[in-house]
Amino acid sequence: MQIRPFDAADWPSLWALLQPVFRAGETFPHDPAITEAEAWMQWVEQSQAVMVAADDAGLLVGTYYLKPNSLALGAHVANAGYVVAEHCRRQGIGSRLCQHSLQTARRLGFRAMQFNLVVSTNTAGIRCWQQNGFQVVGTLPGAFRHERLGYVDALVMVQSLVEGPAQSRWCP
Repeated sequence: MQIRPFDAADWPSLWALLQPVFRAGETFPHDPAITEAEAWMQWVEQSQAVMVAADDAGLLVGTYYLKPNSLALGAHVANAGYVVAEHCRRQGIGSRLCQHSLQTARRLGFRAMQFNLVVSTNTAGIRCWQQNGFQVVGTLPGAFRHERLGYVDALVMVQSLVEGPAQSRWCP
């Protein structure tokens, strides 16, 4: 598998990955009826970096975006979102994308990465993020309106990207 920067020519394949995940309404807060143009704007245009994972045949099997989590004085904290093709899940692709995104975030000068709305029912995602060094720092009761389950909790997860005293509150 190769992880590389997104190219505009990848969009049809990337949209084919994103669309079923957004339509399911189980892990991303996007409107399940999001249009392709809106998805482009949110996944590509509003991101600082977009990467895709391609299998040995060159087919896209995953993606992530990376952007500042906040404006100006909070822009040193990154945010990311990940999607893995359904038929490729549980093969370690999400973990590889996470590790790659952490390296990319460090290279871009981010000091931490924060996930704002990790759906509590997304146990595979939570396990992956924790195995890759993220900690749960808060629970938002009923913060996600799950398409099938109704209102469920969401977690805030964070990881420092710097070593030493500056990471004090986030890492043991």
